Amino acid sequence: MRTSQYDQLDKQLQDAVDNCIEAQSLAYAPYSQFYVGTCILLTNGEMYKGANQENASYPLCLCAERVALSYAAMHAPGSEIKDIVVSTSAKLILEEVPAPPCGACRQVILEYQTRQSQPIRIILVGAHKNVWIYEHIEELLPYSFQPNFLKKNRKL
Repeated sequence: MRTSQYDQLDKQLQDAVDNCIEAQSLAYAPYSQFYVGTCILLTNGEMYKGANQENASYPLCLCAERVALSYAAMHAPGSEIKDIVVSTSAKLILEEVPAPPCGACRQVILEYQTRQSQPIRIILVGAHKNVWIYEHIEELLPYSFQPNFLKKNRKL
């Protein structure tokens, strides 16, 4: 992991951060007050946004990362994901420290990375546009569950 500041990012990544923060403003989080926005940047330069959507029945909530990943997969099938930018805000967190995706989202990101056989960079944005950059999901999800653990995918 390495750190950066917004003004040190290239223009395309700054645009992705701006889109991510805009998506965060569309989050629906009346129960947790934890607002998450995501922007998916494809290798062709296209961007897709997502925001978390809560539900009074917590298991039915949708995370911003999975909303954006699904939207990108449906609207740009076969395209490769270059970056996933995630921003969060809440009254009860240290906003200087960017919050990472939840474990379920990390596993889903791993699936997309495995599918495309290329690393997906994860960029976390704090409240003051401080940025933490992870070059691939394994930095956030060590000892992950891999497809080759399943019997039908195993090469014996």
